[in-house]
Parts: sequence; C-alpha cells; structure tokens
Amino acid sequence: MNKSLRNKIITVCNEKIKSKGDNVGLSFYAFFANKNDNPERLMEAAKWWIMENKLNHFEKAIKIKGIVEKQF
Repeated sequence: MNKSLRNKIITVCNEKIKSKGDNVGLSFYAFFANKNDNPERLMEAAKWWIMENKLNHFEKAIKIKGIVEKQF
C-alpha cells in the first residue's frame, strides 16, 4: 500500500474516532469521495481490505488504524 493511502486511512480513522468514539465502524469507501475519480487507489484499498486482511464490510476504525500502523 502506498504511503499516501496509509496516511489517508490513519487520518480518516482518527477523525471518525474523535467525532464518534472508539466504537465507530467504517468501510474502505470511507477513504474516498463519492465518485470514482481514482479507481487504482480504490482497488488498492479494496484488495488490502478484502483479499489481504479478510475484513468484513464494516470494521471498527480503531481496528483498521491498528492494522495499518502495525503493518507499515
């Protein structure tokens, strides 16, 4: 996963946790705008989320942040 996407994931997770608490869930779509303006990056996130980590559609933001920080 490229550094830009890692940073985006951590930033979004931090924002969601800060605004909604430790129990907030999200999907990998949370890291993108509501339009498909970067399909390569979207597929990179989807592959990491689904294929590499076998995550459910919605996961706790705190869990996702922890995985990213541990892996990279």
